[in-house]
Amino acid sequence: MGLIDQPDIAAFRAALIAWYRRTARSLPWRESADPYHIWVSEVMLQQTQVTTVLPYYARFLAQFPTLEALAAAPQQKVLKCWEGLGYYARARNFHKAAQMVMARLEGKIPDNYTEFRELPGVGDYIAAAVQSIAFGRPCAVVDGNVKRVLARLLELEAPANAAAALKIYQQAAGRLLDPRSPGDYNQAIMELGALVCRPLQPQCGECPVQHHCGAFAAGRQQELPRRMPRKALPRHHLAVGVIRREGRILITRRPENGLLGGLWEFPGGLIQPGEAPADACRRNILETVNLQVDVGRLITRVDHAFTHFKIAVEVFQCDYRSGDLALSGPVKAHWVAREALESYPFPKVNHKIFPLI
Repeated sequence: MGLIDQPDIAAFRAALIAWYRRTARSLPWRESADPYHIWVSEVMLQQTQVTTVLPYYARFLAQFPTLEALAAAPQQKVLKCWEGLGYYARARNFHKAAQMVMARLEGKIPDNYTEFRELPGVGDYIAAAVQSIAFGRPCAVVDGNVKRVLARLLELEAPANAAAALKIYQQAAGRLLDPRSPGDYNQAIMELGALVCRPLQPQCGECPVQHHCGAFAAGRQQELPRRMPRKALPRHHLAVGVIRREGRILITRRPENGLLGGLWEFPGGLIQPGEAPADACRRNILETVNLQVDVGRLITRVDHAFTHFKIAVEVFQCDYRSGDLALSGPVKAHWVAREALESYPFPKVNHKIFPLI
């Protein structure tokens, strides 16, 4: 049972693509054949849901309607437009890739997988998605939705979240890909995973390829895909200060490379074991920006989760006492008016603080 021979595969492809063309959601990037528009959508859709992406996609193209406009924009403007969407390396790499295409490729997005894959931020998934949808290249996409569909269709036992299993899923995806309509096929199988072949409550009664599915035939939909147990996320405790001086507030910019690279934040750092949060705030500010401050009241405590760890942030109101700004490495700092904070790109955790200061 389930996609054993070529006739089965041909029937599966036909049923899946027919379903997609009949019921596909109306999404703005599906209404454009412009490779740049498609590329924008695929960068944004990495690890982010469609409903979250929609307003960002519209705003991004309003500000950067062409690849040339994106390449010419300052990075800070790009990050500000991306603000709140998360995974900011996507924005930085996309900006670098646009500049590279304009400088080295005469503004033409490569229409072959190998050359496109060499651009910053272009991994296997984005390369396959853009090449198949924009250029009709027979490249199979593999994301979380596709893995789930494949695991159930083919009763794959390899854990979907194990790095070693990626090759198995990629080979399976390539085998089922329709080379005549790779763009529609890839969008169809992702759509199937997003809307029908759901993680916890698969809508098998609505599935257009139900009779091709090994897991459905065996009653194993809830067992598959298998997943490796996830480790508990480590938790870090930080203290930061909202430092005031003559009506202005100090903000610092994170180094470009690394987590939240290029974004601005209030200065601070980790609380050491046994250290009082207020003392940690004072110490970190001295170590990072060379300022002596008076630590005042606790403004708030903010909890936030990243992909690989969680943080708890104690936020203190501080007053400048003495010292001149002395920054280490690529860190930058500005004294800004409260109302000017909105013009800088900040991570979500800082936006939780804004209303309280």
